[in-house]
Amino acid sequence: PSRGRRRGGRGRGRSQAPQRSRLPIEQQLRRGQDIIVQIAKEPMGTKGARLTSSISLPGRHLVFTPTSNHIGVSRRIASAEERARLRQDVVELRPPQGGFIVRTACEGVSRREIQRDVAFLTKLWSSILRKNESMPPASILYSDLDVALRVVRDMFSSEVDRLWCDDPTTYSRVVQFVQNYMPRLRARVSLHDGPQPLFDRFNIEPQIERALDRKVWLKSGGYLIFDQAEALTAIDVNTGRFVGKRSQDDTIFKTNLEAVEEVVKQLRLRNIGGIIIVDFIDMAREGDRKKVSDTLATALKRDKARTSALKISELGLVQMTRKRTRESLEKLLTDTCPRCEGRRVVKSVPTLAAEVLRGIQREAVSKSAGDMLIVKLNPEVARYLYDHGAKDLETLEQRLSTKIVLRSNDTIDLGAFELARAPAAA
Repeated sequence: PSRGRRRGGRGRGRSQAPQRSRLPIEQQLRRGQDIIVQIAKEPMGTKGARLTSSISLPGRHLVFTPTSNHIGVSRRIASAEERARLRQDVVELRPPQGGFIVRTACEGVSRREIQRDVAFLTKLWSSILRKNESMPPASILYSDLDVALRVVRDMFSSEVDRLWCDDPTTYSRVVQFVQNYMPRLRARVSLHDGPQPLFDRFNIEPQIERALDRKVWLKSGGYLIFDQAEALTAIDVNTGRFVGKRSQDDTIFKTNLEAVEEVVKQLRLRNIGGIIIVDFIDMAREGDRKKVSDTLATALKRDKARTSALKISELGLVQMTRKRTRESLEKLLTDTCPRCEGRRVVKSVPTLAAEVLRGIQREAVSKSAGDMLIVKLNPEVARYLYDHGAKDLETLEQRLSTKIVLRSNDTIDLGAFELARAPAAA
């Protein structure tokens, strides 16, 4: 919250912008007060969910904001005439209290369909208020559609040739939903009931694997490298196998231009958000840098998530942000590697072998002299010690005055070992 107090000190000759007076939250709420809140952002990583009292209920064509009277139109509807028509229809159909945001999917929609969306959303809000009167605190008053119907609502349009579903129950719910909200697309919904899995029919699993790979190949032979860190995502562009027919500058420019479209596609596919740094190949010509920057700006306009990108720097770097409301595809489908702990690298066998030798020396201190030490360890480490570490083993035996016997065991992890003692005659 902003403070009403002015800071002292030396003036700079500029008038300060007026600060909005906003009460601290502890002065706006009281203990025991019941409020309706909505989860604006799901919990991600170590961050909890973000809550808001500015409620928004999405419909097929509109988003209803019952706590605000603002009327807004999606920026992706470019036609000024269409924006004016939609705004006028919503103003005339809206209830006395509440505002609406016209979604991109509303472009070209008839007044009757808009009226149907307004009626549905206002009725939904009324049911939420009624439920709020009877439910105890910390109760769920309304949940959004499940993933199947949410995909239909947000992504199914006339641009989609066919919507396939392999579960009869879900198929029936989808058909009912489409008949209610987009009946002209009913014929495009189909049930897959063959013996072949639906993912196999459309080769989905290899596409998922590619969406999780660090390396993404471009058609020209260049490639992208994606590295997702805690603070940001770095994307590196490389020419790879691509060798241009004219000059090196042309090769670099064409690779960067092709990379722009693929970067934006992968950001949507992988649902990458937050701070993003794209390292394009250095371009010597200012015109090439401007063309790549303009192409990126145009491609980002087609992204539904809010994005903001700075102009490409002389080093070929583009800094951008992309709104993040859910976990990325990598977070949803993968776990941290237990061996590398998310570092993408593991210790080499020579390094692990050296650690094992130090561990044997450390543990052997408690063993009585003259005993034979039986060391169970991973076969790879044992093989390395026999092939390359024989002299080190001999030195350790002399230091400990103990014979050391290595025994391979497939159940023991790399770098781990088990130590046991046995009579020297064993």
